[in-house]
This record gives sequence, C-alpha cells and structure tokens, in this order.
Amino acid sequence: MKTLLKFTAWTLFALLAAATALGLHTVYGKPLKVAWFFERVFIEYAVDDPEMLTSLGMLPSWLDWYSDDLTDRSLVREREMQAKLREDLATLRDYDREALDEGTRLSYDVLEYFLAIQEEGERFSLHNYPLNQLFGVQSNFVTFLATQHGVASEADAEAYVARLGKTPVMVGQVMEGLEAREAAGILPPTFVVEKVLAEMRAFTATPATENILYTSFVEKLDKLPAGSLDAARRDELLASVEAAITDAVYPGYGRFIAYYDRLLPLTRGNHGVWALPEGDAFYAWSARLHTSTDMTPAQIHQMGLDEVARIEAEMDAILVAEGLVEGSIGARVQQVATRAEQLYPDTDAGRAAIIADFTRIIEEVDAGIGEHFNVRPKMGVKVERVPEFREKTAPGAYYNPPAFDGSRPGIFYINLRNTAEVAKFGMRTLAYHEAIPGHHFQTTIQQELTGVPTFRKILPFTAFSEGWALYTERLAWEIGFQDQPLDNLGRLQAEMFRAVRLVVDTGLHDQRWTREQAIAYMLDKTGMPETDVVAEIERYLVMPGQALAYKVGMNKILELRARAQEALGPKFALRDFHDLVLTGGDLPLALLERRVDAWIAGKRG
Repeated sequence: MKTLLKFTAWTLFALLAAATALGLHTVYGKPLKVAWFFERVFIEYAVDDPEMLTSLGMLPSWLDWYSDDLTDRSLVREREMQAKLREDLATLRDYDREALDEGTRLSYDVLEYFLAIQEEGERFSLHNYPLNQLFGVQSNFVTFLATQHGVASEADAEAYVARLGKTPVMVGQVMEGLEAREAAGILPPTFVVEKVLAEMRAFTATPATENILYTSFVEKLDKLPAGSLDAARRDELLASVEAAITDAVYPGYGRFIAYYDRLLPLTRGNHGVWALPEGDAFYAWSARLHTSTDMTPAQIHQMGLDEVARIEAEMDAILVAEGLVEGSIGARVQQVATRAEQLYPDTDAGRAAIIADFTRIIEEVDAGIGEHFNVRPKMGVKVERVPEFREKTAPGAYYNPPAFDGSRPGIFYINLRNTAEVAKFGMRTLAYHEAIPGHHFQTTIQQELTGVPTFRKILPFTAFSEGWALYTERLAWEIGFQDQPLDNLGRLQAEMFRAVRLVVDTGLHDQRWTREQAIAYMLDKTGMPETDVVAEIERYLVMPGQALAYKVGMNKILELRARAQEALGPKFALRDFHDLVLTGGDLPLALLERRVDAWIAGKRG
C-alpha cells in the first residue's frame, strides 16, 4: 500500500511538474501549439490595457482587477509593446505554416500581416497628434468614462472615482509623449491646437457638478437596482466625483492647456504630413496600413479622380430630372439639401425626431433584408446623439460596437450640433452604413464568431470594415431600399464623398494641397454643408490615410462579388457571398480575395 501511495505521489508530482513546465513554456517560450500562441498574444496585450478590457466587456465581474486603473500611455510602455510585437512576429514565423489546417493558416496569415505592418511602422510611432480635435486623448478619455465605464454595483462606482483620481498620472504620461514629439519636430497643424484649446477651456470652465463626468455618473447611479446603495453612500460617492473633477481632472487638463498655449506660436500652419520628418515615407506607409494594399498615393489619387467623374455623371442625371441644371454638382446638391421639406427644426423636438426617424429606417431595413443574409448578429443597435461636449469637432456620425458581455448594444451616434447638417435624403444611406447592414453587422458578427482565436474577433482592418459599410449603401439601393430618386441621390452623394476622399487625402499629404484647396474641392463635388466639409478635411489632416480605406475596400468587395457571379453563374447566391465575407471577420483585402477565390473553386467543384 505504501509503495502504491508513493508511486501515486510521484506520479502526481511528475504531472504537476510537467504541467508547470508546459505552462511556463507556453507563457515565456514558444507554445507547443500555435493556437495557444494566438491566445497568449491576445491575453498579453489585453491584460496590459485596462481601458480596452472595460470597453470589450469580455470578462465576468468576479474577474475584475482592472476597472479602477487606466491604460499606461507612457513612452516606456510604448517601447515595451514595440519590443513585444517584434518578438511575437519572430515566434509566429517559427511555426511551420504549411503544417497547419486551412482555418488556422488563415489566422496565422491575419496575425502575421498585422504584426508585420505594425513593425514596419515602428519608426513612425511619434507621427501623430495625441491631443487632436477628432479622437484626442483629451476627449476620448472623458467619453470612455462617461459612456463605457459601467456602474452596476457600488464597487464599480468606487472604481470610477479611482479612475478619475488617476487623471494626473495619465496627463503626465501624455505630456511626456507630446514633448518627445516636439523635440522630434512633429508639431500638429495650427488649427488642431486652436480647436483643442477651445474645447479644453470650455470643458474645464464647466462647474464640476455640470460636467459630463459628473452628470453621467448620476445617471448611472440612478439606474442601480433599488436598495443597492443607500442615500448616504450615494452622496459620498457624488462628493468624491465632484472632488476628483475639481482636484484631479481640471488641474490635469490645465497642464494640457498650458502646453498647447506655449506650442501654438511654434506651429507652422495647416499642413499635411509631408511637412513632418520622413513625412512622405510615413504617408506611403499609412496608405498601405489603411487600405491593406500596395497601392501608391499617386495610384489612389487617380482612382479617386476616375470615380469622381463616374459618380458625377450619375448625380447629374438625377439633378437634371429635378430641374437643377445650373452650377456644379455640389452647388445643386446643396439646393436640394436646403429645401424646407428636407430639414428638421433646430430644436430639441427636431433632434428627437431625427433619432426617431433613424431608428425607424434601421428597423425597416432589418426586417426586410432576410433573404440576403443567412447570418445575423444576436445583439441589437440603437441610435444616440453624439455627446454634446464633443460634437463641435466630432464627425457627423460613427458606430460603437456592443460589449461582449451583452451589457451594451451597438450604438450609432449621430452628430446633432446643427440639424441643417442632417438632410432627409441622405439619412437612409447613413443608417445603412453605420448600423444595418453596415458596421453593426460587420463588427458584431465578427465579435460573435466561434472557432477562431480571440484576436480574430476584435482585430480591425480599415479597408475591410469601411469597405463593407460603403458596399452596403449600394447593396440597399440594389435590393430596393432607396428607390426614390432623391434617396438614390443621397446614396450617390455618400459614394461621391468617399471618392473625393481619395483625391483630397492624397492631395493634402502627398501632393501638398492646402487645407483651403481641399475644402473647396470637396464643397464643389459633394454638396455637403461647409461645416461638415471643414470637419472632414481637418479629420484627414490628423488621421492620414484612413479616409482612403472606404472606397478602396468597397471597390474590392464589388470586384470579388462580380468575379464570383461570373464564375458560378446559377450557383451564385448573394446571401452566401455575404455570409462568406462576414464570417471571416475583418481581413486584409489580399486575404479576403484569397478566401473568396477558394470559395469559388470549392463551389465549382
């Protein structure tokens, strides 16, 4: 018996030692299986990013070590992440790709592409503007806390207060990066500094109890189940938030304001990235990053010119039929957009009506596209207004995906700073793009994928995601959801807008166009309100290359659909094509093309 017990003990010890060795090897070395490596890569990045963990909502509440902390934005952490990325790429390439099954090989290729393009861009890590009018830290930090930090318990409320209290640390880390950029000669355009200063001054001038960080916290507490928080504790928490805003947030933002005040006279005008050190190389890389192609800026510029000419002819035909024959396309579209029947009152009631009508459009298309999709997302989508504190510089609309845990639906945000910017003839197209069957289908179906590594559920590729959303604008017209001429004009205006982006983005950053030259071109071709056009051009100046992704991606999806239709004939079904595209998750365009070609070959037998 003693011998048996001793043998059993040694066996258990050996198994434990082996498991420990395997665990250590998986964590610190090359895991035995590439699938383990895929998950290790995701876990290592995720656990180092508390704000991302909150936004994703993937972990159960009992596994919460992060929600009272902020993501490290220091240069030290950035360098550590760069080193980790290089190591991960080397480890990945040490696996035998040819020994993998087809699905795992696709995951390998996706991760390799992502890591390789990031490694290539490492030398441009300072080529951005952390405080900017579009997605700067100064606004995203506030938006994150107000809209994504959930409060379902007293502990969540305490974590919110703790995060507010850490604002000075976050500010110090960002300041370190700002000063490094200044030393490297990487200064933002003048308008960026001016607009961010105005935004931050207005933010800090608001009494603490009227600040969105306070008012949103009140709303969260009000939604807690009755009896979960007594009145005295509620008052204590509210007092803590008020104190944190006054003593931590506002002084931190004061440092940002003081720095940008000093930087303003040093800026050199409203230039594209060509004016930065290695600016041309940076833009060429940015174009490859966002389009996931090897197209040069010159090739993309020409594509834009060709697309503008084609779409212009289609728009002209509709405008002539409306009796509008004089002036540029843009001027005539503006005549339509400013008609009384196209506008909502610039009142609270008008804004509520806009949200209600967008909701109705989304519900209608959701109910009517069943025959064109087999796979549908489980989570829903709702329409909300862009938070007022940031609407002056925010884009006209954008989409935020659901939380993985189901605590937050997909949200289509519409900017209601000026109701004159929301003409009725363009609303259908915008709803299809941002919600259904555009970003909400694309992003949420990706999140809900099964049988793939976790990184495949969240890794974005701009040309795929934006190309799909733009493709669905055309799809909705093809299947009958924009059958009125003016609705189709709205669709064409939106497509023209994306074609013009190819011209002006490359114009600003590669051909050295001025900000004013780009604004004039977009006004002339699109007929968008001038406030929208200015916001767009300024967006491209701080986000070089991203605007190229939409039309490049759409054209590739249309090209692949046409290829499949021609090759398969009666075997082609549109719903099957859509399922194929969406159930692969976001992919670089070259990998999407390979996936479609393999599907065609399989269908043909």
